[in-house]
Amino acid sequence: MSKTKETFVTGFALFSMFFGAGNLVLPPLLGFKAGPEWYLVAFGFFISAVGLPLLGIFAHARLQGTMLDFAKKISPKFALIYCLIVYAISISLPAPRTASVTHEMAIQPFFGTSPWLTSAVYFVLVLIFVLNRSKILDIIGKFLTPLIIIILVAIIGVGIFSPHPEMNASLFEFPVIDGLLEGYQTFDAIGAVVIGGVIIISLNLKGHTTFEDKKSLIARAGILAAIGLFLIYAGLIVNGALFNTEFDAEVSRTQLLSGISLKTLGNIGSTFLSVLVSLACFTTAVGIITGTSDFVKGLLKESQQAYTTTAVIACILGVLMGQLDVHSIIVVAIPALMFIYPITIILILLNVLPEKYTGASVFRATVITTIIFSIPDFLSSIGYAESMQPIKDVIPLGNYSLAWLLPAVVVFVLANTFLRRQESH
Repeated sequence: MSKTKETFVTGFALFSMFFGAGNLVLPPLLGFKAGPEWYLVAFGFFISAVGLPLLGIFAHARLQGTMLDFAKKISPKFALIYCLIVYAISISLPAPRTASVTHEMAIQPFFGTSPWLTSAVYFVLVLIFVLNRSKILDIIGKFLTPLIIIILVAIIGVGIFSPHPEMNASLFEFPVIDGLLEGYQTFDAIGAVVIGGVIIISLNLKGHTTFEDKKSLIARAGILAAIGLFLIYAGLIVNGALFNTEFDAEVSRTQLLSGISLKTLGNIGSTFLSVLVSLACFTTAVGIITGTSDFVKGLLKESQQAYTTTAVIACILGVLMGQLDVHSIIVVAIPALMFIYPITIILILLNVLPEKYTGASVFRATVITTIIFSIPDFLSSIGYAESMQPIKDVIPLGNYSLAWLLPAVVVFVLANTFLRRQESH
């Protein structure tokens, strides 16, 4: 396979593993609520849902190990605990959410069947793909992703070039921050550290052996996937804004996306959207569960039985959690995201920065600071908002759910100034 063709196949596979339930249903409602300020929420959303995932893929290209390598400089024990938490969250929330979105948007409107049946059939199919993991990149990259992109471009293109009345005013007080935090819900930064490992193992299975060869291919594929995500998100956010006078203010995320597809492509749009949702969600679930199974297999001395058992357990969990509706899963996810996302963001950034600025002591100091200062946001999200408010008032950006950001930056600079100097003597 030529280098260009392989870049496109791998890039398309990456794009479709990223592009799942949240990536479809979150952007239109952001645009809908932002109206004429759609470009501000888009900017915030791009930072957390495009920029960070791309950096995560770059970090994988540089490390070329497993997710354990992301946090190994802190300590092997911390790295293991972090990985176990991330994989547990991944198979408990974003993977099942793909089934619930598929049910709400692609199955229930046409067949009226129960969520139990949808998620059972769905995760049986996911399991078949996961157990045939050597073919994953080619199947997803060559066949499923082009179909996803064609349908999305049709919906977005018709929506943008249709006539629209003047937009309603924005409902957001701080649109950039709201866009940034909504980008958390895509799980794409977490997805990058999970899916990057899948890509590396898939390339190894296909016979890629040299470090530089893989590094170059993963970086090029990551840029291609990021461009795709950027264009699709921008299109969906703009469409949400353009249609923001044509739906009830209380419209749900899935209702809005269905409504936009109906208005742009008519009744056939609903059918197209059903196919799109099913494919986009399915490829993401396959990526998440493959990544988790790969990780457990690696922990247990490359045991194929461990891989299969993990895949089966993850799919059973998917069936059970897939009964919840999309809104409920998003609500349940918020505390988990407030805890794990800041740590993941800092780990991605530290692994992308030059080695001379990221010694073990700098890693430890910066990550520990991030954990400490993300506690108020986490506690606020589980019902202690009132008691946390005085603390958040004192911390810069504390009232924007970003209390961890400035302290982490300050400690990174101080650690580089003092700790690195001590290490060099």
